[in-house]
Amino acid sequence: MSRTPQRRGSGTPRGPLSPARLVAGAFAVLITSGTLLLLLPAARAGDGGADVVTALFTATSAVCLTGLIVVDTATYWSHFGQAVIVVLIQLGGLGIMTLATFTSWVVAGRIGVKSRLNAAAEGRGIHLGDVRTLLVATVTFTFVAEFIAAVLLTLRFRSYGFDWAASLWEGGFHAVSAFNNAGFGLRSDNLVPYARDSGIVLPVAGAIIIGGLGYPVLLEIALRTRRRSQGITRLPQMSLTARFALTGTTILLMIGWIGYAVLEWRGVFAEFGVRDKLLNSFFQSVTTRTAGFNTVDLGEFHPSSLLLTDVLMFVGGGSGGTAGGVKVTTVAVLVAVVMAEIRGAEHVSAYSRRIPQRTIRQALTVIVLAGVSVAGSIGVMLLLAPEIETNRIVFEVVSAFATVGLSTGITADLPAAGQLLLVPLMYAGRIGPITLVAALAARNRNGILYSHPVERPHIG
Repeated sequence: MSRTPQRRGSGTPRGPLSPARLVAGAFAVLITSGTLLLLLPAARAGDGGADVVTALFTATSAVCLTGLIVVDTATYWSHFGQAVIVVLIQLGGLGIMTLATFTSWVVAGRIGVKSRLNAAAEGRGIHLGDVRTLLVATVTFTFVAEFIAAVLLTLRFRSYGFDWAASLWEGGFHAVSAFNNAGFGLRSDNLVPYARDSGIVLPVAGAIIIGGLGYPVLLEIALRTRRRSQGITRLPQMSLTARFALTGTTILLMIGWIGYAVLEWRGVFAEFGVRDKLLNSFFQSVTTRTAGFNTVDLGEFHPSSLLLTDVLMFVGGGSGGTAGGVKVTTVAVLVAVVMAEIRGAEHVSAYSRRIPQRTIRQALTVIVLAGVSVAGSIGVMLLLAPEIETNRIVFEVVSAFATVGLSTGITADLPAAGQLLLVPLMYAGRIGPITLVAALAARNRNGILYSHPVERPHIG
């Protein structure tokens, strides 16, 4: 009698309400709701309502914290429409499951296991025991950081002659958009009019960096800072996630800062003085990795600058936050794998910590799936819009998948089919890595009660 291999119970719920599916469904519902609201005549500044493609594209871009637009946010949408967009950004940044779980904790005083699983799935596989602390810290830190940025920006916009109501609206909108790495602005040319104003550029850049580090890293930094202020000098070693995020962010910021300064010193930055060249090359490095604001016309970038931007966008920011891309920690793990192989080390390690094989497989899977998604979408987009230069198509697709929102100005010129192609791409960029890592982390690696013989194929 033949025997069927027995599998142990998997840690991933296979029903329709598994955490990963619930998170993906919640984001889809939010996008649908936002689309319906933006279809209302009251959401548009002109006569009549928006068309379905425009409303769907804008809602997806806002919820997924992308920032790509097919119409001018400043002139096409009414104040009601802009308010819908900023609410979608806030909900997309904090996360639907995060807000729902936090609300249940406030109302009921406790968080059930199912709610913790859902929040953990949305929070990139954080430990269940950390959920309540992280949720409270996430919501608190988000609103405090946005409030500080809003105050700084409001005062600065006020100096431009805006009345207090307009200054508050401008400051609040840009603060929420910056902290959540969304890139939506209320000027037709984004932040280009303020390219020489460090009072606007630096607060926006600071909010982007903080929001892009990821909530678990921010919480760890806050806890360590508080303990030091209490006189506690012997602290546990910082987690690999935090070390990777902080080190990777610093390195990538420096690469981008130097790269843009060198490549565009006599290009799009030529009209600036030395101070403003350094300011804008720094800001471009910050915003490229996930935010989508711009202080210069990216359509005038040198092809080498576009390529540098593609790489930085694809990498993205920190895990567990508002950043897009494949995440800094994912790339850091693969760098550690390469370094271990070069050294001939038996195990992959970093900062005196060994990285599990499961984590390595997860990182590799995320990178490969992201690369395949981007490459396939580029191929389809080239068929849909053959008249547009290839490097601009590549830029647009990477920007959409990495939920960055930067564009060389071709988004509105794409055919409707091309714009619709970017919708699932933005959704996959925001949802895909979350659900993938959460699902992989929940599986039992000993699910099969036998192992196959080992054979090593030739590599390279």
